[in-house]
Amino acid sequence: MALGLGSGECGSGVLQLVNSFTGLPQVTGRYLSQSQGREALDGGAASIFLEKDPRGPSLEELAPEAFAALKEHAALMRARLREEMQIEFTIENGNLHILDGVRVERSARAALRIVVRLAEDGIITKQEAVMRIEPRALSELLHRQVAATAKRDVLGAGIAASPGAATGKIVFSSEAAQAGAARGEPCVLVRRETSPEDIRGMHVACAVLTERGGMTSHAAVIGRGLGLPCVVGAASLRFHVKRKQLVATDGRVLREGDEITVDGTNGQVLAGSVQMIEATLDETFRTFMSWADAERDIGVRANADTPADAKTALHFRAQGIGLCRTEHMFFEAERLTPMREMIFAQNPQDRQAALELVLPMQRADFLELFRIMQGHPVCIRLFDPPLHEFLPTSRAGQRELAEALDIPVSDVTRRIDSLAEYNPMLGMRGVRLGISVPEIYDMQARAIFEATVEAANEGITIVPEIMVPLVSAKREVELVRGRVEAVASAVRTENSADFTYRLGVMVETPRACLRAGDIAEHTHFLSFGTNDLTQMTYGLSRDDAGRFMSEYVRQGVFNEDPFHILDTEGVGELLRLGVVRGRAARPNVVLSICGEHAAHTESIAFCRAAGFDYVSCSPFRVPVARLAAAQLALADKIG
Repeated sequence: MALGLGSGECGSGVLQLVNSFTGLPQVTGRYLSQSQGREALDGGAASIFLEKDPRGPSLEELAPEAFAALKEHAALMRARLREEMQIEFTIENGNLHILDGVRVERSARAALRIVVRLAEDGIITKQEAVMRIEPRALSELLHRQVAATAKRDVLGAGIAASPGAATGKIVFSSEAAQAGAARGEPCVLVRRETSPEDIRGMHVACAVLTERGGMTSHAAVIGRGLGLPCVVGAASLRFHVKRKQLVATDGRVLREGDEITVDGTNGQVLAGSVQMIEATLDETFRTFMSWADAERDIGVRANADTPADAKTALHFRAQGIGLCRTEHMFFEAERLTPMREMIFAQNPQDRQAALELVLPMQRADFLELFRIMQGHPVCIRLFDPPLHEFLPTSRAGQRELAEALDIPVSDVTRRIDSLAEYNPMLGMRGVRLGISVPEIYDMQARAIFEATVEAANEGITIVPEIMVPLVSAKREVELVRGRVEAVASAVRTENSADFTYRLGVMVETPRACLRAGDIAEHTHFLSFGTNDLTQMTYGLSRDDAGRFMSEYVRQGVFNEDPFHILDTEGVGELLRLGVVRGRAARPNVVLSICGEHAAHTESIAFCRAAGFDYVSCSPFRVPVARLAAAQLALADKIG
């Protein structure tokens, strides 16, 4: 036994060759004379540094030969064990003895640097480096995080819907968030639940907190798309939006302007500000992801609705846009009024006149996306939401709208009442609206094609993909396709230009999966929207499921929240039917999924096995999907 006690230089210590937090090369550890085991780490002032250090004495100065031998043993252990190791050692009468070696504890960013350095040093292969990093761990590199050592004063908790953390002042409306942004103040948008009207507030907020909702609620989906920390379904807190108060689980009352921290990674709401760790995307990250891309065998696109989203998608090496939700483009102030005029129009001519005001703005939107993506595919989903979402719900808002349109308030309330539906998510939206009010899709198709011509004039070759939402029957596709073809023909003639495009559908109803063969005959691609498909398959509202889903999972009704992890049995069976029947009717039809499930390893594994061509997810989840796909491909090769 080498006890580290006795005459001569005796003691014990711990050494590692890497910084556990950064992953950079650094001799780290302590040594304590006349000690055993790991006492050096708790030795306080009596412990000394290992390398020479201006702050105090070191083992290198006290016993240089032992220190040199220690570094040699550490390097040998790293090479032989193919891992960064922490070494426990003893010195007895000046002689070095290695007692133990354990894997170095590390942060996510350190883990990435460690595997890249091991591969670059030839100790492990690039493929093994790719296999060593958990895809989920990449989220810690892409977003600011609460420091592991930070003190947490927890006010309440909910569902961790969008990773990252941010500190800001509480605001209870999008208008207040915009006002705070104008003053340069970070704000946390607090709502019972968000709606498309809150988009502007979400764009300027530093985080979002909602009382209701689940992993695929509006706040969660938009939060992930924006890279915005988000906690939803925080029912442990009491929301008094009208009084502008938030009551913590312990009874503390927070008011508008009070500072909180939203931790979207852990689902916690913290009092005040806490210590943060900044996001890190350096050359090591890009090198690692290039190794992953060399292995994967399924495409990864991004869901992107704005130029900022598209730039983020391109930054994260997405292979195009798999879903552009055009309805988010209509909530800007200058577009909302023409949209409302269109809703109140009495005939097709008046509707068309109102939409002509929106046309140049839509065309500019699409042209900017084409410019950013520079030839990568862009899949644009035609207008999807019900029209009532564009009308004010408050009495004051209705009065303002009546004044803007120069009509009686009674006409406004009557029109709003006429658009009311018992279940808007299953009502007149998507293709149903496109067929009932065809002027909307006509305008969007024209904007897409005119932007395509302009892009071509700038030297950008683009083949736009037009996606029809909420299809259930082939006749719906036939009707929309006929009008889109007519618009395309008109634009070609007007501009003396030729272009091609691809028309597809978003498969998000069970019937569309069952009749995928009929539908595929008229389309170039089928993109399965697993959020709504899960909702309709289960008969379960994705916005309300968060209230009881944790209890369902706890009691084993579901193994996982089906809105979080794809249900490969029930929903998966519909997907498989859709794939088989779609490909039987049209062998070259392109298949994808574009729901929030798309970045999960389990979902990607399912898609690879089922024969999908690509998955599309939020921009900040693209690297996660790329790594998961690479690991699955490597696992298949290894067997």
